[in-house]
Amino acid sequence: QPGPRDNPIQCFIKRDRANSTYRLYFGLTPSENENDKLLLAAKRIRRATSTDFIISLVADDFSRASNTYVGKLRQANFRLLSNFLGTRFTIYDSQPPHDAATVKHVSRRFNPKQVSPKLPSCNYSVASVSYELNVLRTRGPRRMRCVMHSIPVSSIQVGGHAPTPTDEKPCFASASASKGNSSESSLVLKNKAPRWHEQLQCWCLNFKGRVTVASVKNFQLVAAVDPSHDIPYAEQEKVILQFGKIGKDMFTMDYRYPVSAFQAFAICLSSFDTKPACE
Repeated sequence: QPGPRDNPIQCFIKRDRANSTYRLYFGLTPSENENDKLLLAAKRIRRATSTDFIISLVADDFSRASNTYVGKLRQANFRLLSNFLGTRFTIYDSQPPHDAATVKHVSRRFNPKQVSPKLPSCNYSVASVSYELNVLRTRGPRRMRCVMHSIPVSSIQVGGHAPTPTDEKPCFASASASKGNSSESSLVLKNKAPRWHEQLQCWCLNFKGRVTVASVKNFQLVAAVDPSHDIPYAEQEKVILQFGKIGKDMFTMDYRYPVSAFQAFAICLSSFDTKPACE
């Protein structure tokens, strides 16, 4: 379910370093009574050739065989040019891009899917996230790019809309295959360029009070559009997703249309990776 067009959905993420887990909660800031509304949880699993973030509806079950399994984020390193290193992530959804009932409001986006735990979970590649770093300028801001395979760029055009999961598709279909049958371009997000603050001697973004601690992990994403896309300037400047640090192992995540909470959370998880290309 995409976020609202006007005002962003405000959430926060708690990181548990000891257990390599991350919990996404709905709300402005953490409450004192620990009764926060859990939306999603993720666990980082390091493998021989990659790192996976398994995303679940609950905080104590990260099995892909469970009906609480939502999707995963997978990381892999790559080399662009002689002076550039990169890290690329792929976001996999357990549901086809347009396969699920439309949900009434954001807090119900993550109803447990009626899937038999005996059946293997499907994984559909719905987006990719890449970071680029010039190894000769390691202290500069990193470049971030997200290709949303399941969201057409027309979704942010005047009168456009983001697809909602309504059409049935076979289990072995893929988002990339579906995309290949259409000439429509995918929405691409890029990080908003920070400005150098001479007095503070650091790169700065205006998070409007939602981020209070400087960190290389902080980012704001806007649409990367071509003039041929005919996207209004105001839409191009609109921050679709922002993420930043507010304390020890505590971060805020604000997202809006056309991305969903799952997509936004997966993108933010990529920022927690500690590979050199993400520094």
